[in-house]
Amino acid sequence: MRVFVTTILTIAAAATASTSWAADADHGADLARRWCASCHLVEGTQKQASADVPSFAQIAQKADFTPEKVAFFLLDPHPKMPSFPLNRLEAADIAAYIASLRK
Repeated sequence: MRVFVTTILTIAAAATASTSWAADADHGADLARRWCASCHLVEGTQKQASADVPSFAQIAQKADFTPEKVAFFLLDPHPKMPSFPLNRLEAADIAAYIASLRK
């Protein structure tokens, strides 16, 4: 019985750990609407954004696009974008959302 309980606890811990570290595209979409939509078109229903910045769909279609590159870009200070206080998980979530737009 003790081995069974230990096995169940180990499986539950592994499942929890793997899902807690996975990027969440839905959360990324929420963050994008809140922080990115003033400049970028982040979804098809959006009415306006800055004309000189790519939409999230355009970013997703770039030949060299990877979610990892986008997440790193969001965490690295760069002069063209405002500095947002994103943590690594939030950056990964936004990148996962952008990846979900890739066709």
